[in-house]
Amino acid sequence: MLRDIDPILSPDLLHALRAMGHGDEIVIADANFPAEGLGPRCIRADGSSASDMLRAALSVLPLDTFVPDPAHSMAVVDDPDAIPEAVADFQRIIDDTADHPARIAPLERFAFYERAASAFAVIQTGERRLYGNIILKKGVIAP
Repeated sequence: MLRDIDPILSPDLLHALRAMGHGDEIVIADANFPAEGLGPRCIRADGSSASDMLRAALSVLPLDTFVPDPAHSMAVVDDPDAIPEAVADFQRIIDDTADHPARIAPLERFAFYERAASAFAVIQTGERRLYGNIILKKGVIAP
């Protein structure tokens, strides 16, 4: 255990978050997401919700301020304007927790998968709400 570090941030996950560089992306994925088959390293967090994982990750991860959209969700198939419960929750967490809050930009399902395939890592949570997936782009911490 470490002081002031959320205990759901496992040693493997802390290592990945620290090893990421500016502009690298990490996916926080729900239980239905095809994480193992995409290609990036998959870090299992089956006992955690995506919301809890997002809150924990943002406690140590700065969002990128050099891009217009440092956070992306998966758009609802056949209803791209819908905002799923999980995504609304993600937005509240970003607004309350991120060092530089940003609006979550939706990506079409297959565009989301393609972007996730080039991420630094995927955190597979036990999230059961549909569309409980988010991609975060790491920013910098100023000197």
